[in-house]
Amino acid sequence: MTAASTLTITLPFPVPASHAQVTLPKKRLPAGRPREWYISHNRQLKAMRLAIALLDSGVYTPGQARDDTIRRTAARIGVHTPSSTTCRLVRSMLP
Repeated sequence: MTAASTLTITLPFPVPASHAQVTLPKKRLPAGRPREWYISHNRQLKAMRLAIALLDSGVYTPGQARDDTIRRTAARIGVHTPSSTTCRLVRSMLP
């Protein structure tokens, strides 16, 4: 990956024309960290994406966010099926 790489985010719901597709520059993760740090970091990013998608779909409390609901949301937004640990992290991010 070069420094000029970009990340294109496509949202799973309609967006007004005034909010056109956003392209963000990708940043490399810092080198030299233990493998567990990278696993945890990526899990947190995935959980954040899932929590936002759940909020957008009307799931507002941890009680509404069962594992199957989180996994269906992951399939809907194109994210790999989350583990039980990731599902717990998603629930902890909901208010």
